[in-house]
Amino acid sequence: MSRSRTIPALFFLVLIALYAPAADKLSSKIDRVLSAPDVSRAFWGIEIVSLDNGKTLYSRNSDKLFTPASNTKLFTTSTAFALLGPDFRFHTTVETSGTVDKRGRLDSDLVIVGRGDPNLSGRTLPYNLRTERKQPPIAALENLADQLVQKGVRYVDGDIVADDSYYAFERYGEGWAQDDLVWEWGAPVSALTVNDNVIFVSIQPADRVGERAFVDITPFPAYYRVDNRVMTTPQGTGPRKIYINREPGSNQLTLWGNIPVDDQGANEALAIEDPADFTAKLFRELLDKRGVTVYGRPKTKHTELASLSTFSITATASAGGGADRAPAPVSRLPLVLGQYDSQPLSADLKVINKVSQNLHAELLLRLLGKEKGTAGTIEGGLEVERAFLASADIRPEEYTLYDGSGLSRQDLATPHAFVKLLTYAHKQPWGATFEDTLPVAGVDGSLVERFTKSTAQSRVHAKTGSLDHVNSLSGYLTTEKGEHVVFSILSNNHNLTNKHAIETIDAIVQAVVDSGKK
Repeated sequence: MSRSRTIPALFFLVLIALYAPAADKLSSKIDRVLSAPDVSRAFWGIEIVSLDNGKTLYSRNSDKLFTPASNTKLFTTSTAFALLGPDFRFHTTVETSGTVDKRGRLDSDLVIVGRGDPNLSGRTLPYNLRTERKQPPIAALENLADQLVQKGVRYVDGDIVADDSYYAFERYGEGWAQDDLVWEWGAPVSALTVNDNVIFVSIQPADRVGERAFVDITPFPAYYRVDNRVMTTPQGTGPRKIYINREPGSNQLTLWGNIPVDDQGANEALAIEDPADFTAKLFRELLDKRGVTVYGRPKTKHTELASLSTFSITATASAGGGADRAPAPVSRLPLVLGQYDSQPLSADLKVINKVSQNLHAELLLRLLGKEKGTAGTIEGGLEVERAFLASADIRPEEYTLYDGSGLSRQDLATPHAFVKLLTYAHKQPWGATFEDTLPVAGVDGSLVERFTKSTAQSRVHAKTGSLDHVNSLSGYLTTEKGEHVVFSILSNNHNLTNKHAIETIDAIVQAVVDSGKK
């Protein structure tokens, strides 16, 4: 063998000798973490890859399908970055097909048209380290009501119509559990979303033992009938026990249990049943408070999936031929009496990933279908998403998706799919902005209380995920020696406590951060 060939060969062997011990050491550490009896009974999928040289640092079941929980949001938000862009804005209007005369009389319906804005709420944007709600939860609706008064509207002959037909009337995703639908994380999806489609319920003990607790609802307490059976118990009688029930399709809240007289109180966010109906009734009340007389009733306008399919077929059938067909009537543009424009989409993408906001992710999926696909439906959005994932070299057999948030128990994805997605995103012009939407270890979002006072603090940017018997974490990290790494850790079918499962995942991540140390 000539010398010119021997030197490169020796150099290659030296590199292997230097790299292999570090990789073996990391693999041994991770294997030890996963060898604990209660941990090893679970199904673990892991892939850890260096972004600097493309080497796989660790892999276990990386090509197997797992329930990813909220790691699903990585698919949804990356597709939005790529196809909608960070500067997209939502536009909510109050419109009418009628006219307003000199006395302020509107001779037609007043229609609130929602187009998917997820932040018609008191949420402070842009997100900065934590969720803040400095404005009233219905500030956007109050602003629209004020605009009507400023335009001189004093009487409305018609109805107050809440129009959420921009998206199809699909309030819930396939594979969601019925238990989810009462709570904030399972709030129904609507193109007209106010205050994240929830009400805030505050439960405080009464002044005297034996009396019913005080229950306060905001916003719009008149929307619900409340059956309060929570009793105030003596001081020191133990932790409060409060139960809440709302049957599907019902506007009655039933609360029962007990709360000690010295308790600090409890606060819950409960999902509402029909966001458009809620908005119509609330807006009518806001107008009434401003002295606007409404003679009609609150109503809703939905787009049912069946009618959407019928419309699509009809439109296709009538598109060709027929030169002697009468021209279509020219519709008059509506009179816009109020409008509310959102902040850039990038602000909400950060909310979705930082705090794992399910409703906003579902709205985003439907927005993708409406703007870039065939319809504002779950399937319309998933069609767009599948096309984007194909462009990132993620194959159909590597995932199965039923929603945009990961709340569906039927969602599946491989760790390798997430690593490919994150690697692809890292190389895009929007990659740095996308990474900035992810929670930062020990700093903010759903990682604010994890990795604190460790070498991993601030070095890990990753999306969390959690369902019953499911935990996940996928994202980016920088090791102590400066190596940039992409990783995905998915755990299914475990019977660990949520705390123990998280500690196990964090131990794996910590081992990667510390890899290469002497």
